[in-house]
Amino acid sequence: MSPIGWQEREVTVGERPVFVRLGPEVPGTVPIVHVHGFGVSGVSLMPTAELLADRWTTFVPDLPGHGRSVGWGPGLDIPAIAHGLLGLLDELELERVVLLGNSMGSPVILEVAHEARDRVAGAVLVSPAGGVHNQPLARALRQLGRDAVRENPRMATIVVPDYVRFGLPSTFRLFRELTRFPSLERLLRTPVPTLAVIGTRDPLMPPPWRVREVGRLAPDHVTVVVIEGAAHVVNFSHPAELAHVVASWLDGVEIVDDPEAPGVSRVLRLPRGGRDPAVR
Repeated sequence: MSPIGWQEREVTVGERPVFVRLGPEVPGTVPIVHVHGFGVSGVSLMPTAELLADRWTTFVPDLPGHGRSVGWGPGLDIPAIAHGLLGLLDELELERVVLLGNSMGSPVILEVAHEARDRVAGAVLVSPAGGVHNQPLARALRQLGRDAVRENPRMATIVVPDYVRFGLPSTFRLFRELTRFPSLERLLRTPVPTLAVIGTRDPLMPPPWRVREVGRLAPDHVTVVVIEGAAHVVNFSHPAELAHVVASWLDGVEIVDDPEAPGVSRVLRLPRGGRDPAVR
């Protein structure tokens, strides 16, 4: 059942179906499109999406081949999914959007930003996995196992049916492709304003020294924020903290802890050219 004020639609993209959830229209805003991770659906993104939907027109699709967007075949890779996402933006008549992704959603967003930068007003990369820290594949699988016990137990009721529906062979193949994607390196070359959000308990993310290095090397249009206590699926486990960080960034104000929920999880913005002693 959709939240109050939300709608559900099936859009045809290249003669194939894409299921999308639409929040209430907020006139005069740049829409936010939420982009989920490998093998799952957009349901895990809804806790954060609902909080942001009060101020921005919000869309939460099931990416091609995922969730209720079936019929795309077994051979989807990250560039193909990104191409499908661009097709969805066309069908929804969304000329310019903010893309907010978790896990594999981050590489998909980076692909879209490099292919059609004029369409992306801003990119929010939450837990942008991929690259040498997740290699070889056996190491990434161990990281994924450690993360599973750190997530909110309610996540299992969402992701397990999604993985079964997507198919375990396809899930495994797409996860392997994710581990090969150099997300942090591509982040440093992103052509659009970008916010990267990383949880301190996320085993799929690089060690703190590497996160600090990325924060120092990031160009002026890239902001790196760390949320203490969060694991990989920040959109589901820490929606209020994430929504506060995203809203602050979109509003162009300083990113600090949410004054309405002090002590829930500390937000750290990594300064460029210096060391944040709280991140170790």
